[in-house]
Formats: sequence, C-alpha cells, structure tokens
Amino acid sequence: MLLSMTGFGKASRTVAGKKITVEIKSLNSKQMDMSARVPSVLREKEIDIRSLVANRLLRGKVDVSVSIEDVTTAATSAINVDAMRTYKEQITTAAETLNIPTPADWFSTLLRMPEVLKTKAEDLTEEMGKTAMDTVSDAIEALISFRKQEGASLERVFTENIEAIRALLAEIEPFEKSRVEKIKERMRSQLESITSDYDKNRFEQELIFYIEKLDVSEEKNRLRNHLDYFMQTMTQEEASGKKLGFIAQEIGREVNTLGSKSNQSEMQIIVVKMKDHLEQIKEQVLNAL
Repeated sequence: MLLSMTGFGKASRTVAGKKITVEIKSLNSKQMDMSARVPSVLREKEIDIRSLVANRLLRGKVDVSVSIEDVTTAATSAINVDAMRTYKEQITTAAETLNIPTPADWFSTLLRMPEVLKTKAEDLTEEMGKTAMDTVSDAIEALISFRKQEGASLERVFTENIEAIRALLAEIEPFEKSRVEKIKERMRSQLESITSDYDKNRFEQELIFYIEKLDVSEEKNRLRNHLDYFMQTMTQEEASGKKLGFIAQEIGREVNTLGSKSNQSEMQIIVVKMKDHLEQIKEQVLNAL
C-alpha cells in the first residue's frame, strides 16, 4: 500500500490527574527531519520519543508536540509567605526613605514579586512515563492512518497517469509503418531530383540503415517494462517513494528517446502528451513515503 509523507495525528491520555496530549505533523522531506517540543517533566523521555517516531514514520519533516495539562482542582503552585513578608518590609522601608506612598494593593503587588509563587516540582513517575509513550504511539497510529488515506489518493493519480502513458504508447504503433513509407518516398524524391541514375540496391541498404537508427521498438519495450515496474512497486511496497522517483526518471529517459527518434509530427505530439502525464507523476511522487 502506498503511503503519503503528509499527515497529522493527535492523541490524549490521562494519568494521575494529568492529561497528556501528543500532536504529530508530517510534511515532505528527503529524509527524517524531526523537531520535538517536550515538557520538562518528560525531558528524560525525549530520546525515547524521538526514536519511536523515527522508527515508525521513517521519512518526512516531522513536528512532535507533547503537552501536559492538570485536570485536578489541586493547587500546583505554593505561596512563599516568608518571601512576601521580606518584600513588604523592604518596600515599606524604601517608601519611608524616599518619601513615597506604599502600594494601595499590597497583595497583588507582592504576588508579582520574584519567588513569591513557586510551582511545585514534579517528578516523572514510571506510570506517567509509560502513559506518555503510549500516547505518542497512539498519535503515530493516527498519523499513519492519515498517510494511508492520502496515499490512496496518490495511488489513483499515479494509476491514471501511468495508464494514460500506456495508452499513448499504443497510439504510436500505427504511425511507425506509415513513417517508413514516408521516409522512403522522401529520400527517393530527393535523390531523383539530383540524378535519375543511382544504385537502387545501395539505396535500399542505406534506407534500411537509416530506418534502423529511427527504430523505437527497444524504447517501447523498455518503457512498457518501466510502467509495469512502477505499478508493481506502488502496490506491493509500502515505503516506495524514492524507488518510484527512480523509476519515473527511467520512464523519462525512454520517453525522451522516443521524442528524439520521432521525426513525424503525429508521433511528437503523442510524446509531448506522455511528458505531460510524466510531469504530473514526478510532482506527486515527492509526496510519497
């Protein structure tokens, strides 16, 4: 199954009055390019989180965000009364020395002073660490599900364009026979305009040599093989984006050779249409994992 590199996954779990939320976003990238924002209490788990994400998502510009929210009514901060007392004494002394009024609202003033409000330090428990990793795994699964949906859309686009190129390849065949006759007649006409006395056997030999140089049978066979291989890789390999890109390059080489050998306007028009479909494949293959 084909997967897209683009995706988004979100998951939440609650443990010991804490709600852990993980959001993961993935965009296109040639390799794994990850950034992670993890709260301080989970800092020691950051390496494990990064390793889990990298092993599961393989490739892409990945942004991981982990947050923790307190869902209980218990206070998470403590008021340092001693610090408030010390600040009040210092402010009162300064006001008397400078002959300025003391604050009208002592409480709000003192609460804004440094170290008055202290957040209770939290230790990472084994239960919270495990729940955090499980939540990351849930978010990864959600993102992979998103990637599969986008991958299905890519698969439809690739299939339509590959089959369009295959159909255009079949349209070339009728022009190949008529092209030989046109080339033969044009060369004979040009030769007779110069002289009517020429070696007809030598003419036939030169004509065969010239036509062989313009023969596109091998290019057609290789192009069919590349089209088949593209479809096979897309449906049978999950992380196939890079390989599909290489196959698309090989398809392009054969199409370009067809174009260089197509000295007939109808065939050249067909080749241009092939290139248009191939360009659509190349644009979208960048999104494939």
